This record gives sequence, structure tokens and C-alpha cells, in this order.
Amino acid sequence: MSRVEAAADWMSAALPGLIRRHGVPGAQLAVLVDGEITDVAAGVLNVATGVPATTNSVFQLGSITKVLTATLVLQLVHEGLAELDQPVRDHLPDFTLADERAAETVTVRQLLCHTGGFEGDLFTDTGRDSDAVEKYVRLLRDCPQSFPPGSLFSYCNSGYVVLGRLLEVLRDKAFHDVLRERIVSPLGLAEVATCADEAILMEAAVGHTRSADGTTCPVPTWAMPASTAPAGAMLAMNTRDLLEFARMHLTTVDYDVMRKPQIQVPSLGTQSGHWGLGWCLPDYGGRLVLAHGGRTYGQRSLLRVVPEAGVAVALLTNGGDIYAMYEEVFGHLLAELADVAQPALPVPPPEPLPVDGHRVAGTYRTFLTELRVAVEPGGRRAWLSRWADGTETGPPSELVRLDDDALIMVKPEEGKHSVIRLGENAPDGRTRYLHTGRVAVRAS
Repeated sequence: MSRVEAAADWMSAALPGLIRRHGVPGAQLAVLVDGEITDVAAGVLNVATGVPATTNSVFQLGSITKVLTATLVLQLVHEGLAELDQPVRDHLPDFTLADERAAETVTVRQLLCHTGGFEGDLFTDTGRDSDAVEKYVRLLRDCPQSFPPGSLFSYCNSGYVVLGRLLEVLRDKAFHDVLRERIVSPLGLAEVATCADEAILMEAAVGHTRSADGTTCPVPTWAMPASTAPAGAMLAMNTRDLLEFARMHLTTVDYDVMRKPQIQVPSLGTQSGHWGLGWCLPDYGGRLVLAHGGRTYGQRSLLRVVPEAGVAVALLTNGGDIYAMYEEVFGHLLAELADVAQPALPVPPPEPLPVDGHRVAGTYRTFLTELRVAVEPGGRRAWLSRWADGTETGPPSELVRLDDDALIMVKPEEGKHSVIRLGENAPDGRTRYLHTGRVAVRAS
């Protein structure tokens, strides 16, 4: 039996049980090995309709779209139309941020590796017309700066929308047209939707969430605002087409530069190691693994590529405890096909040490949200609450100490315990910022 046949047998046998065990309504799973792709599907696209998921169904990629956006930007670089260390304002003269110096100097490279330093989670809805991205970028004029460009990693959706606008200007086309013309059509990708109008004509998955009583329910909105499409708001496809895109990265040397480490990222479980130009480069014990994940309304996507082995694995889902399922699926397939050990996700220690209240307690801010950390006397327990516009957005989450520079949530969400890294200390011993993938700066 070939390796691709063995993988197909395991996936077909395992996937139905995995989705039941982890409360996932529907999923697609595919592997690329020895030049061949095999894919399977299980479950339903929508629990309200019971329509079965098939290998032709399309699921939203979410932020995996950023790897496609980065690939399109690298095409500009290879053609001499843009330079990695060139300020984006050279091509977008109207690009403005609240910090004029940052807007003037932030480069293409910094946006690709999430070191632009400005607020990254702005999801302004500017409509669905072809100028949605242009309007979004124009509204960044009030977007604040958290730190100087190039100095820290902080995941930035907004920066990728700016890159999408760069593509529009230099290609003189809307982002979704550039995407089709330069990736979808050349690769012959058959099941791809760049907007809801296209997805409705296909077997499209609907995201799901859990209600307070534990019932799995479809989400009421299919996609995030079209204005943020270059960051991952709209694109949907199946796992087979996603791995055809991954194959291009395995066989085309023009994109090898995207694998080069650009900035170290904090160890947060699914994120660790370094970030490249579009790709996350997590720590897999010294083996090069290209990674990215995506999250939209109730849908989750995960992609891992091992260039040395010529192996890629993709998992697309529409709800449930996806990260617990991810550990099992990628743990088995990466070990069997690429001899790569899947790192275990962090869990709370059985007997955590006390949390340093003096260092940690306080309020930390992004442009849109506040994170408030309260620590009980003696540091036995700590609590994180999230606030927006003066209103608490949900119940507080209990935290315990994970290590000297990190806290971890006691209760898992979607099958993982979220980690919060503590930034550098001020002279008074208090941490200056929290890192959750995004930087939240301590309020003065």
C-alpha cells in the first residue's frame, strides 16, 4: 500500500469518529504526499438543514487567505513592481495613520510579518462594492500606533488589508479579481468562492457556535465584512484546492523567501517560533514547518506544510472543539508522513505557582478593547475580563501561572487553553504589555 493510500484509509476511518468526539458538525481533511492529494469529508454543512459535507464542499479559509495575499505581493516583488523594504506609502500616497511617522515609514516587509505596530483588529464594514478595500484603508487615518514599526510582532489584520490595497493599485483590479487571475485560474482551482454570492451557488459550509445550554447552532452571519477580504473575510474553498496552492509553494522556488524567519513570536500554543513573509514558522523541534490557521464566524481552518518531506495537511471545519481534534489529526498524519512530532498544546499545571499580582494586575488596552487582570491576595488565582465601550463582553476567565512569563486559562475554548505572555517589565517591576498574539499595552 502506498503512503497516500494508507493516509486515505486512516482518514476515512478516523474522521467520522473524530468529529463526533469533538463536537464538530462537519469537516474536510486532505493530505498531499508523494505528489498525490487525497481528501475525505464527514458530517454536515449546517445542523439546521442536515446537508452532508462532501469533498466538493467549500469552507471559509479565514486567515489562511493571508498566505495567498502574501504570495500575490511576492509576485509584485519578483516583477519589480514593489520592494519588500519599500514604504507602502510610495505606492499608496493617501495611506495615513494616527501616527504620521509610522504611516510614512512602515514597509511591505513589516506588514507581511505583522510588525507594522498599528491596531490590527479593525473590521470596518465599507460595503460590498469593488471599492470596499480602498474605503477601508482610507478610514485607517485614525488608527493608533501601539509600538514603532518593526519592533514587535502583533498579529495585524488591518496590515493585510493595506497589502490588498497595494495589490489593487499595482494591478489596477479589485482584490478578488487579482486573486482569481493570478492564483485561482493558473492553478486550475475548481471549487473557490471569493464572496457570498459565489459561495451560495456551491455546497457552502455554515459556521456554528454553542449556546448557553450547550446546543450547537448555526451562526447568523456567514462572512465578515468584504472590506477585510485580503485578511481573510470571504475566501472559501475545499481542502483539495487548498493543497494545490500548497503544492505551488513546495515546487516553486520563487516563494522560498517567504519561509525565512523575520521576527520571533511569543509561544502561545498554536503560535510559536518565528513569522516569515506570510507564513507562520512554528517550533517543531528544528524541522521547518510552514503553518497558518484561520478563524471566521464559526469556521476554523488549519494548514501545515513540511517542505523537506513534500507533505502538506489541511483541515477545514465549521465548529466544535477544533483544537483537540487538530492535535489528534496532525499528530498522526505528520508523524506518519513526514516523521514530524506535533507539539502538544499547553495545559494548566496541576499545581501552579502563585501569580505575581504586582507584576501582572492592571488594565491593558488596544484601540477597541480593554483587558483587565485581577489577582487574588497571595496570587493563588487571577481573572481576566474583557471590556469594550465600557461594557464587559463576557464572564471573566480564570488564569493560573504557566511559567515565569506566561499565564494560561483554566477553562479550554474550542479545545485549547489560551496562553497570555507577559511583556517586558517597566522599572517598577510591572509588565508593560500582554501578548495574546496581539499586543495590549498597560494603561498608565
